[in-house]
Amino acid sequence: MAKPTYSPGEILPPQSQPAIAEFWVSKGTSDEQLNFIATWLDDRFEIPGTRIRFGLDALIGWIPGIGDLLAAAASLFIVFAAWKRGAARITVLRMLLNLVVEDTLGAIPVIGDMAHVAWKANRRNYNLLMRDQQYHRRHTWQDWLFVIAACLIMLLLIIAPFVLLIYLIKHTTSSALKP
Repeated sequence: MAKPTYSPGEILPPQSQPAIAEFWVSKGTSDEQLNFIATWLDDRFEIPGTRIRFGLDALIGWIPGIGDLLAAAASLFIVFAAWKRGAARITVLRMLLNLVVEDTLGAIPVIGDMAHVAWKANRRNYNLLMRDQQYHRRHTWQDWLFVIAACLIMLLLIIAPFVLLIYLIKHTTSSALKP
């Protein structure tokens, strides 16, 4: 049997899949099934009298401790399907960053639940996958702009507490030394 060839740095799907992953996201997973998942997670229900839609993602987040973890795990099905279908790496990266944004904000009580309703990472990810399949674009400048901006914002959020701490230490020590 010939050894499969690949390009250096290429992310390949695993040779064998666990049974549950094969059940949920097989090569035969249809667009309709992925749309079904995105619909139930992000916009299955509507607040009466408004055009605001939400899904199980926002509801599951109310379960203390594991709610956001369960919602994030369910959200990975669409990303995993995109990867198995051979979506562009930048598309898969954007999809993962959509989940990071939603789940990072989702960890904040109450505000996080509003973020699930507003951001709708699963619907965004489904739309990204459909765009990738339809146009066969490997990447656009908007994709790169989103990825770079998201990484810079995350870096800023990581550095900001340290900068604030250094400022507070300098400010309190300089005011403590004054008579």
